[in-house]
Amino acid sequence: MTQRLWAVVGATGTGKSDLALDLAERLHERGNPAEIVNADAMQLYRGMDIGTAKLSLEERRGISHHLLDVRDVTDEAAVAWYQPLARAAIADIHARGGDAILVGGSGLYVSSVVFDFRFPPRDPAVRARLERELDERGAGVLLERLRSADPATAERIDPHNGRRIVRALEVLEQGSVTHQASLPSAPVLWHPSTHLIGLHVERADLVQRLDARVERMWADGLADEVARLREVGLERGATASRAIGYAQALARLDGRLSQAEAIAETQALTRRYARRQVSWFKRYPGLEWRSPMSDAGAIIDL
Repeated sequence: MTQRLWAVVGATGTGKSDLALDLAERLHERGNPAEIVNADAMQLYRGMDIGTAKLSLEERRGISHHLLDVRDVTDEAAVAWYQPLARAAIADIHARGGDAILVGGSGLYVSSVVFDFRFPPRDPAVRARLERELDERGAGVLLERLRSADPATAERIDPHNGRRIVRALEVLEQGSVTHQASLPSAPVLWHPSTHLIGLHVERADLVQRLDARVERMWADGLADEVARLREVGLERGATASRAIGYAQALARLDGRLSQAEAIAETQALTRRYARRQVSWFKRYPGLEWRSPMSDAGAIIDL
């Protein structure tokens, strides 16, 4: 029997982790030793637990998980670094006779695994120059330059994500087409037996869930988590320090935001991020949208 690749995707807060666990348990009941592979960029980091809603070991129901807690907060976790590791984990699961379940909402990370997704070259010197300019002049100046050169990509990139803007400009300067904010024009599946499951929650309900989730994170000790991570170099990490919730907690610890302001800003950015996630996954060909309450057994039987 050909082992399958399942991808459980969707906006943050839609219950992807729970459905992935349900799916793995139903497969185990049928003699299929399924395992889960993380596709959430921030859950790659050790110690970033509360603010990423990372499942604890006890919450994983005995199901093996891969690519959680594999980077220090001082490291950069680029998608080109992630792709071969995720594909190797999936191939290893398949070699042991189980299905692999890719779960997460980081669209570019998911796409790099499930589709034939290739990366343009890097130029460290160009990258360093653009990063210096980002620090000195801000993301807005670089975004305007990207709008002039590649308006379609600029429209889809988060205007607050300086790293993404820098990467797009780096690629353009090398004469390549940017890839950072779009799927390949005609996506081809990497693994032929791939099932794409998208979780959908109505917008009004999702907003309530997300706002409540952020409040729970702060009540559960997000600021304390960030204080601990600061001691091991969080602010030196180009990726981790800018994560939604973590940047706001740093501002709270520094006195630049009150707790109420930090929570409100985190909620607003989370809602915006969820909208971008939905827009990204809507472009997936063959994606089957499901309710978070869907029966995993029924999904397997389709």
